[in-house]
This record gives sequence, structure tokens and C-alpha cells, in this order.
Amino acid sequence: MSSPTSTRSPQGERSSENTGRSGPLAHLILNATLAAVFAILFVRAGALPSSMWEPLGSGSFPRLVLAALVAINLALILKEARTFAALAPAEKGLVGRWCWRHRLAFGVLALFSLYILAVPMLGFALASLGFLLAGQWLLGARSGKALLIGLVVALVFSFGVDTLFRDVFVISLPRGLLG
Repeated sequence: MSSPTSTRSPQGERSSENTGRSGPLAHLILNATLAAVFAILFVRAGALPSSMWEPLGSGSFPRLVLAALVAINLALILKEARTFAALAPAEKGLVGRWCWRHRLAFGVLALFSLYILAVPMLGFALASLGFLLAGQWLLGARSGKALLIGLVVALVFSFGVDTLFRDVFVISLPRGLLG
């Protein structure tokens, strides 16, 4: 019996999802994303305040590094594009199966995105409480005991960390619109 992630060819060889265009395509997407992020940071680094003692300005070195990173990513994109074009396409349904297998990772990323958006509105403690509770439920805490443990962990790590930073380290975490 074969697993859903691999199939057997008529010659008895295993064909896995690591063959074909998937690797170069992943590298293309990653490097294009990084190049875009570095380009945005390059533009933002130009807005750093300059000092009268620095003739080039405080954004010069970060911009130089970011420009080099963009150039490296563009070179990697060209290399991977040639590799991608030379390989045969993968079988149908491969992307859907891969997404299904990684659904928990996508769920946690989506939850973390909501958390980032919620922190300015709800504040660190409440947003963290919601994120930790939802994350534990998403990752499998369904029984009463597991949910109770999850609630205790979420309370300690949301309100406890907020109290620790505010009272011990004297660092104010975001309070949000509610408090």
C-alpha cells in the first residue's frame, strides 16, 4: 500500500513530491518575496534621519546591504528560473495535497496575522490571550482538561508577560484602545 504522498510508476520506481518543478518553484517564490521585502526596506531606509556628523547619512549602510540582498535574490531567481523551465511539470493535484498536509501551518500563520492586527486594537495582553487560546484549540486541545490547561497557560503568558514587562522591566507593551 502506498502513501498519499508518493506513487509508483509502471517500472516500480517511487515518484515523490520532491521531484519535478516543486523545488525550483518554491525557491522562485521565496526569492521573489525576499527581493520585494528587501526593496521595500531599501526605500524605507532612505527615510532614516540623517546626522550632521555623517556625510552619507544614517540610511547609507542599510541601503547598501539591502541593495546587495536584492541583487543576490535576483541572481537566484534567474538561476532557478532556468532550472524550472528545464524540468517537466508535476502531476495534477500535487499543490492541493501539499496545502492539505500543511493546513495546520497555514492556520497558525493566519492566526498569527490576526494576532498582529489585533495587538494595536486590543493590547498585548488581550490579543495574546486570544491568540494562545485559539492556537491551542487549533493545534488539538479539545478535551476539558486540555482546554483548562490551555487557559492557564494563556493567562500566564499573556497577562503574566505583560505584568513582568510593565512592573519589572519597566517596558510598556501595547495597551490597545481598550486599556
